[in-house]
Amino acid sequence: MKIIFMGTPDFAVPTLKKLYDSGYEVQAVFTQPDKPKGRGYKLTPPPVKVLAQEHDTPVYQPQSLKKDGEEYVKIINDLAPDCIVVAAYGKMLPKSVLDIPRLGCVNVHGSLLPKYRGAGPIQWAVLNDEAETGITTMLMGEGMDTGDILVEKATPIGENETAAELFDRLAEMGAEVLVDTLEKLDKGEITPVKQDESLATYAPMLSKELCPIDFTKPVRKIHKQICGLSDWPCATTVLEGKRLKVYRSEIASTKPCGKPAGTVVDNSDFSVACSDGVIRFTQVQAEGSKRMDTADFLRGRHIENGTVLG
Repeated sequence: MKIIFMGTPDFAVPTLKKLYDSGYEVQAVFTQPDKPKGRGYKLTPPPVKVLAQEHDTPVYQPQSLKKDGEEYVKIINDLAPDCIVVAAYGKMLPKSVLDIPRLGCVNVHGSLLPKYRGAGPIQWAVLNDEAETGITTMLMGEGMDTGDILVEKATPIGENETAAELFDRLAEMGAEVLVDTLEKLDKGEITPVKQDESLATYAPMLSKELCPIDFTKPVRKIHKQICGLSDWPCATTVLEGKRLKVYRSEIASTKPCGKPAGTVVDNSDFSVACSDGVIRFTQVQAEGSKRMDTADFLRGRHIENGTVLG
């Protein structure tokens, strides 16, 4: 089967690798343009481009396939792929591209559609304290993640699992589900199912406005805020006038401790009072320092019981 792959970040890499390992003919890879990164703003290629170049696959990096994309549409037409596989490409495909492949354009999405359409499905599933999420492969249409569902596979979300950990798990799961989808699609063993629009929800990109921790909220909501925003943009509070990033936590108690919200109630393990319980920070990063487990942080930093955060 001839495949054109479209993807950009780390999430897409396992899927492209699985296509290579499974013997599919990857004719070309489309990815976003190189972007400046780091303090020196050095142009850095997307992870998908790096993998494609290791396999000597032609790489194309159009600014857009919708605007001034005629030359790229011609390239795709000339390649005549059986299927276009899309995983976190980050750009919408015009109808002129969607109509080219014999088997259509198949998207690998990190949620159980129609829930969590959009750019941040993994993080929002954690933020909203979902019990499970998963991978959906779908036939792409012109809307945002609105295409007919091909295959879905669910997985539970761990109590203390961060969005970054779930991201890595779903990236690997997506690769497996995609290959299963292609095999069944080629054999005519899949009947696409339309999405129930009444169940659709949207998962927008995250912003730093979500970061500050409000300790007057329920302990479980705070815990899932910390899990869902890790590794980026990361939940934050203020300790002695300086920002403190909180990457990991666990619920220490679901009973009110009688202390004002935001008060450090146990300085031996960095437990903090919330409205209806106690949250324990287990991995933090002080301003100007590196990320570390709380035990290591507390060895070099004494915090008095009764200290108020925020």
